[in-house]
Amino acid sequence: MRAALILALALAFVGCTKKKEEAKPAPTPAQTAEKATDPGAPRRVPVEAGKDGYAPERIPGKPGEKLTLVFTRTVDADCLAKLKAPDGTMVDLPLNKPVDVAVTVPANGDVKFACGMDMFHGVVVAEK
Repeated sequence: MRAALILALALAFVGCTKKKEEAKPAPTPAQTAEKATDPGAPRRVPVEAGKDGYAPERIPGKPGEKLTLVFTRTVDADCLAKLKAPDGTMVDLPLNKPVDVAVTVPANGDVKFACGMDMFHGVVVAEK
C-alpha cells in the first residue's frame, strides 16, 4: 500500500515537471493583452502554460467583458496538456500551439481555470 502511494506521488510529480527547457520570464498582463482590431471583438489575452504554471495566473477584466484566452503550452508536462476551462470543459493544449478559449468576465468575483491534474490554477477577475 505504501509503495503504491509513493509511486502515485512520484508519477504526479514527474507529470508536472519540465523536460530540460529554457525558462523565460513571464510577461506581465500589460505586456500580453492584445487590443482587438474590431471594437466588438473579444480582447485576446495570451496565457503561457509553462514550468511554473500559468502566466499570467491572474487576468483582470471589466464585468461582462468578453475575452479570448490564448493558451500556449511551452513545457512537455502531462498535467498541463489538458486545461479545465472556466465552463468546466476539458481542453487539449498541444505543445507550442496556441488554443483559444472564450471567457466572459463575471459581474463580480472571478472564474477559475486549472490544469488537468488540478495542480496549477489561474483566474479571471472582475475589476470595476
